[in-house]
Amino acid sequence: MSDQKSDPKTTLLIVSIAQFFTPYMTSAVGVAIPAIGMEFKASAFELGLIQTAYMLGISLFLVPSGRMADIKGRKKVYTLGILLFTITTAIILFSKTMVFFIALRFLQGAGASLIMSTSIAILTSVFPANKRGKAMGIVVACVYLGLSAGPGLGGLLVTGIGWRFVFVLVIPFQLIALYLTFFKLKGEWKEAENERFDWGGTIIYMAALFLLILGATRLDTSAWGVYLFIAGLLGVVGFVVFESYVKFPILNVLLLRNNRVFALSNLATMINYASSFGITFLFAIYLQVIKGFSARDAGFILIAQPVIQAVFSPVIGRLSDRFSSSKLATLGMAVCAVSLFLCSFVTETTSIVNIYLILIIMGTGFAIFSSPNMNAVMSSVESKYYGFAASFVATMRTIGMLVSMTFITFLFSVLMGELEVSYETKDLFLATMKISFILFSGLSVLGVFCSMGRISKN
Repeated sequence: MSDQKSDPKTTLLIVSIAQFFTPYMTSAVGVAIPAIGMEFKASAFELGLIQTAYMLGISLFLVPSGRMADIKGRKKVYTLGILLFTITTAIILFSKTMVFFIALRFLQGAGASLIMSTSIAILTSVFPANKRGKAMGIVVACVYLGLSAGPGLGGLLVTGIGWRFVFVLVIPFQLIALYLTFFKLKGEWKEAENERFDWGGTIIYMAALFLLILGATRLDTSAWGVYLFIAGLLGVVGFVVFESYVKFPILNVLLLRNNRVFALSNLATMINYASSFGITFLFAIYLQVIKGFSARDAGFILIAQPVIQAVFSPVIGRLSDRFSSSKLATLGMAVCAVSLFLCSFVTETTSIVNIYLILIIMGTGFAIFSSPNMNAVMSSVESKYYGFAASFVATMRTIGMLVSMTFITFLFSVLMGELEVSYETKDLFLATMKISFILFSGLSVLGVFCSMGRISKN
């Protein structure tokens, strides 16, 4: 059921605000990590968990919340997501320990998942097909504006008045989004209102993913890490098999099996984010700890990548309506692979000009990939699958981010153990960063071939 009374422009404004402050929270916190670590005397492993816990919260709830929205109503789930995100953002200001901070980051991620699983679906439900591409381009630009604002504003706030104000700044945007959603977003969308929610599949999915991530972060510490990781992998396989026999599954396995473009586009999404997401996290630490920049200056350097993405994404999105979106996305992933390969040559003496060049190349590649890839995903399914498609591609994007941070956290735990990241441990950190980027560039090349596999079908 779609609501024809909902104003497209108002809906676009509401979605755009939320799509700004959720990525802002990711990028701004990334710059604030060293300051947070210093206050709580956190280890390198705990620093990795700051972002990993947020990504885990998103990943665990994204698929189930998308399905719940189709049944109970997308506006209801979207509103709940903004409310949860706002509450946890306020409470996190009073963190006294690293454990409490990380737990709140997990809950904050859960709130973000409710927003992400419904926003694009709501937008798709309101906008007609001939105007949807332009709307998607604006939303993607807002995502990158959030990513752009995060490092710069976050750096200024951390340097000037403290890391807690990174969270304070976003609260007004959250309150505005809540007001507009309550009073200006008219109607409800719940095309699957008469279908049952798959609680069994939800429990298997969440348990398997949790065990997989927990095991991955503990592979080097004990045999239990290996056992948990294997249990998680088996759980994922079991989840896919289970969903194949459920009448109303949270994961549409048949669509993945029978729609090659949809399947490969989502796989390309996961690979691209898994290989590229860690660049901001690693460079934020590199610039502040190794190069000696303040959080503010590091933020202004890191802003180069998302600014390029914000500028070019709407343009590339419109091009994908005229040319093959799969070909454009493949080209974008290839450019990202080049940038990641260049990252592997970064050392203590690398000039800031070269860092800017790498970030600009990465931003260009990401812009060429993102909008066309989303267009390929949404154009490959029938209208009745729009909600599932939007939720699933967001899941692949988030899982890719989670894989990236889990891998980096694992390397930190192997190479640095409980040592703090400091100038005294710079050699170990630089070795970790180099290994990460070599492997990420190889993964990105694999993604290029994956993306090429769908071109003939587009």
